[in-house]
Amino acid sequence: MDLSFHHLMDYSFFFAQVIKDPDIIGQITDAWNNFIESGQVWAMLTGVFFGYVFANFTRF
Repeated sequence: MDLSFHHLMDYSFFFAQVIKDPDIIGQITDAWNNFIESGQVWAMLTGVFFGYVFANFTRF
């Protein structure tokens, strides 16, 4: 059995990341504001409501 780790170097690019903006909380805030401003929250709530209603009609 080969115990060397040179074969792991082929997969090292999976673990390497380049972080351009380390402000995680700011990114989450921006994403949430976009979610609200774009109206996607209403689409999600409508889908949850109709999904719940449809699921209740199909349960017997």
